[in-house]
Amino acid sequence: MCFKNVFLVTQLLCISQCVEIFGPKYRPSKGAVWPKPKKETRGEQFYNLHSSFHFKVTDKTCSILLKAINRYSDIVKNPEMKKASSTEVDNQENFLGFLTQLEVILTQPCEEHPSYGMDESYTLKIMSTPQLKSASIWGILRGLETFSQLLYYSSDYTQIHINKNIIEDSPSYIHRGLLLDTARHYISVNRILETLDAMSYNKMNVFHWHMVDDQSFPYQSERFPELSEKGAYAPWMVYTKADIQKIIEHARDRGIRVIPEFDVPGHSRAWGNAFPGILTKCGNSLGPMDPSSDTVYNIVQELYRELKTIFPDDHFHLGGDEVDTDCWSKNPSLMEYIKERGTEVNKIQNLFMETMMPLLNDSKLIVWEETFTSGAKLPKDTIVHVWKYKEEERMKEVLSAGHKVIYSSQYYLDFLQCNWEFFYKYDPREMMTFSGDLNLDDIIGGEACMWSEKVNDANVISRVWPRASAFAERFWSGGPATDSPPIDVYRRIEEHTCRMIQRGIPAEPPSGAGLC
Repeated sequence: MCFKNVFLVTQLLCISQCVEIFGPKYRPSKGAVWPKPKKETRGEQFYNLHSSFHFKVTDKTCSILLKAINRYSDIVKNPEMKKASSTEVDNQENFLGFLTQLEVILTQPCEEHPSYGMDESYTLKIMSTPQLKSASIWGILRGLETFSQLLYYSSDYTQIHINKNIIEDSPSYIHRGLLLDTARHYISVNRILETLDAMSYNKMNVFHWHMVDDQSFPYQSERFPELSEKGAYAPWMVYTKADIQKIIEHARDRGIRVIPEFDVPGHSRAWGNAFPGILTKCGNSLGPMDPSSDTVYNIVQELYRELKTIFPDDHFHLGGDEVDTDCWSKNPSLMEYIKERGTEVNKIQNLFMETMMPLLNDSKLIVWEETFTSGAKLPKDTIVHVWKYKEEERMKEVLSAGHKVIYSSQYYLDFLQCNWEFFYKYDPREMMTFSGDLNLDDIIGGEACMWSEKVNDANVISRVWPRASAFAERFWSGGPATDSPPIDVYRRIEEHTCRMIQRGIPAEPPSGAGLC
């Protein structure tokens, strides 16, 4: 009887909700930019995109720029847009004429690779002489994305409009990343390339590649081929040097840094399939890497040297989280090693990391917060990646010690129950209530993290987008955190989701019933 009553109530609620709402829950905006620009002066008057529209480069150029021009020409003049691109005169009162070109002015030579602190600022003017201008190729890329988002269909879908506008834009945070775990489930190269495309549509600039973990070792090393031969899920579920170079090049062309993470000393059991001697024996199982083994440091150092020849970024994520120190305490020979050095088991991670870091002296390091909170002596330029909850006090400690912070505590995309509104609530600088001499600009940005226990090649894109879009706007646009986004945010994310889908990104619906 109870089940029948519950079923009846559920039916009645469903009927009442269906009757109450007609049409889309939120109507998409038209020609609104995501993430929101820092300063935008948009008029009611508009131009129509002419069928002969093209980009005109009038100053510096390079291969990155030329490839971007080709990409955005395809986006602007895709088959659906082309159908609406007309030379017929529009008699509406606010019609200003036809837009036939956008002048693209890059005032400084191109950099070879995106880098920490790169200039992403730009100015975009949609007026009688439309113009995109930046001193950096990365600013030009962001401006081209903005221009492509300003276009929208007329109400009868026969014209493409773009409103008169002046935009002066730059990011609030220099590090706006997506962490993708490719160890718990293998994610194909094509899905990673698709992810990078979506990141560029959201003006994100760091791909944090958590490539290996306890579950698998998909990196195909030339120096140690047995690592993937014995550690990958299958022989074809690997990333070759050519695969990685393809991903890095794809990211570079979109102004995205690729930072690899090979987590040590924990999350390293897959290494042990090839080299069981480098892991600590604790009873009948194997735990973290053995900090007393010279072989550990030799193998890791040689592997990192190989990685350094492939990954051009000057930062490397060393990991250092969730180390099972209980395993270390159960190993008699390791406890003797600890005793000889006059230390304690809970400090042995510090010894490991302090031994490891000088071996990577040609890289600037990023570590998870446990490496800092355990008391390891970190170089001042080490960036601390904060991920645990109740994070404010730890962030204060990290900043007080002179380190910069990457923030992820409220941005775990693998919490599939959290919708985009949840991720839109948080801006780390706005959240911090501490005061004093601490420089909040040392919170350099954040990363949305997609750990892959519950996602694979089939669903990872739709689980990331558009939820990561909320993160992207928070860290590009900044501004006060809010429990309830304004209505324009709902309308803009509807349009942005439609935009991503039109470009081939299978983003999930953001807010219920709607066009996309």
